[in-house]
Amino acid sequence: MLKNILPSGRSRSLNRTQKAAIAGVGTLGAAAVALTAVPASGQSTTSEAAPTAKVEYSTKQIKDVDAGVTGQLAGASQKVAAIDAKKEAASNKATTAKKAVEKHETKKSTSRSAERTEVKKAAKSYPDNLDGWIREARAILSKHDIPGTYDGIHRNIIRESSGNPKAINDWDINAINGIPSKGLLQVIPPTFKAYHVPGTSWDIYDPVANIAAACNYAADKYGTMDNVDSAY
Repeated sequence: MLKNILPSGRSRSLNRTQKAAIAGVGTLGAAAVALTAVPASGQSTTSEAAPTAKVEYSTKQIKDVDAGVTGQLAGASQKVAAIDAKKEAASNKATTAKKAVEKHETKKSTSRSAERTEVKKAAKSYPDNLDGWIREARAILSKHDIPGTYDGIHRNIIRESSGNPKAINDWDINAINGIPSKGLLQVIPPTFKAYHVPGTSWDIYDPVANIAAACNYAADKYGTMDNVDSAY
């Protein structure tokens, strides 16, 4: 409790009005002190800077990060290498398969070429004369199970045309009827057409075709050309 000090040294108690006045003066003084502490710029200032916190660095985390990145790169490299290896294996497999196909095709082509050469050689193996015509005709006849010996065919050819593949009969009944006999075995066109043997020419004057057709007709009518001893 504030007291009013009197000159005489005695004190007396302050009333309410006096207390309020004294409290007001104290408040104003404190405000004045506070205002003098604010700088003109409106920012607070302190007489001493705050201490800077010490930053500590560690290499442990960096090493771990480096190790992780290195591991990832190694893993990625392994995956790339594996992919490249698969691609190379697939490429090698495709190349091998392609070479195998090419080799097979080459072998087939060579085989076909050899067969054609053999056939061509076989065709050329028969001389272009009566002997060759009879032997070639007999080779074709045997494929179709048509009988006829070399001697039987040769004998009838000599009798019918004397071995002339262009021979034509222009005086017998067939000639009178407009269908003269032609070729080595003197075959009329309707008979040649009806008894033509596959694998031979459709030209009635072709010696091999003429022999084959005549032998086919003789086999049908007489059992074989060997049984023919006269005009047939």
